[in-house]
Amino acid sequence: MAAHPRLLHTVLDAVDVRREAEFWRELLGLVYRPGDEVPPEGPAADDADWLVLTHPDGRRCLAVQQVAEQPRSTWPSQDVPQQLHLDLTVTDPAELAAQHDRAVALGATVLLDRTDDADEPLWVLADPEGHPFCIFVG
Repeated sequence: MAAHPRLLHTVLDAVDVRREAEFWRELLGLVYRPGDEVPPEGPAADDADWLVLTHPDGRRCLAVQQVAEQPRSTWPSQDVPQQLHLDLTVTDPAELAAQHDRAVALGATVLLDRTDDADEPLWVLADPEGHPFCIFVG
């Protein structure tokens, strides 16, 4: 018997499951669990309500589940709290700038620019469904 349970993956709620999964797949270099790929007939034939993303070696990372509605977080205001966020790290300020640009090109929106902080430069962004996440030099 194991002493502790093992975290399998983090699950994000989304109205548009495929769009959300594609954002994180592209941003983090993940792959779909076998059977969760975009249907051969294309996105119009997609009726996925649960998708799992893994690292290329098969270790699970994120899952996305269908919800009827997803109010966007109003962070930093607490009117609609974020409830959780993901922290992503990069090695240096140049990579921070490059990953910010990639995230925005993939559909992220900027919530906070703290790149001038000498101790911990970072961006706070929101994914296409409004989940805040941070990218920082760490």
